[in-house]
Amino acid sequence: MGAKDPAGSIVAGELTKTYNGTVRAVRGVSFAVRPGEVYGFLGPNGAGKTTTVSMLSAGLRPTSGRATVDGVDVGAEPDTVKRRIGVVFQESTADGDLTGRENLELAAALYSVPRNEVRSRVDGLLERMQIGDAADRLAKTYSGGMRRRLELAAGIVHSPRVLFLDEPTLGLDPQGRAGFWKYVLELRQEHQMTVFVTTHYLEEADGMCERVAIIDHGTIVAAGTPGELKDRLGGDIVTVRPSVPNPSLAELLAQVPGVVAAVAQDGSCRLKCTNGEALVPEIVAACVRAGVGLQGVSLKRPSLDEVFLEFTGREFREDEGLSATDRAVMVGRVRQQLGGRR
Repeated sequence: MGAKDPAGSIVAGELTKTYNGTVRAVRGVSFAVRPGEVYGFLGPNGAGKTTTVSMLSAGLRPTSGRATVDGVDVGAEPDTVKRRIGVVFQESTADGDLTGRENLELAAALYSVPRNEVRSRVDGLLERMQIGDAADRLAKTYSGGMRRRLELAAGIVHSPRVLFLDEPTLGLDPQGRAGFWKYVLELRQEHQMTVFVTTHYLEEADGMCERVAIIDHGTIVAAGTPGELKDRLGGDIVTVRPSVPNPSLAELLAQVPGVVAAVAQDGSCRLKCTNGEALVPEIVAACVRAGVGLQGVSLKRPSLDEVFLEFTGREFREDEGLSATDRAVMVGRVRQQLGGRR
């Protein structure tokens, strides 16, 4: 890893971050994002997502390990990295007391966009993001979707090769999320931009990302294309909910032909099956024969939600709050990003 890493790529090598000498938030994370790729980074609250993104975007110095972004060593040249990347944070960073146009002009100045190009870039982005009619209104009057599009425009006003999106559509309705991603994918296609995204919406990662990595307890526990990760589940997922908790239910249902694996979880039994739809009647019959009353049986085709549950042992909760560490890192990251551009 180093000077040979190609432009537009992101390469992490054994990145580690320890807080207060004892809390290991990230534990030797390594991965490589190809130029022009949309790469998803998923994990539960406190897993190390925010810390990793902060190290990659030069907002936080790693305890050990190295990273390059757009071919530049992040540790050796953090200011160069900050000037080359775009970042859209989870928290709103638009200044509500400035107009949309003024926000973009400020971003252009912070990123040292040539003066003779500022007007054309700002006007073009305002129209592209469909906020041209509101360009001279204060940003605090914008809807949530308009503010997100404004912040995306601010993050790319300097035409970065690499764009970091940290929970970019959190809080938007489905229509707003779809609209935001439409612009991201158009820009990525036109400018061959690499996009690194963390998201609480797994259907977004499934539909938009070419590859994803799942991080848990500071370690990457799975990585690959969404299709590859789903295939690793080994088939459909059938969840059996008994009327009364039954500790031996998993062992019982594991004997049903076609059941690949059975795991007790939160009072239910989660089964991997080669053909769930055909197997449900057999599973119900096995329960009846054993005298096990059922509250319900559900069938799920493989999805990233199931992948997440498989590798972390917990469901991905969209309303899960930020940890104290995440909040501290985000505040520090915003300050350092802005400070580094002045």
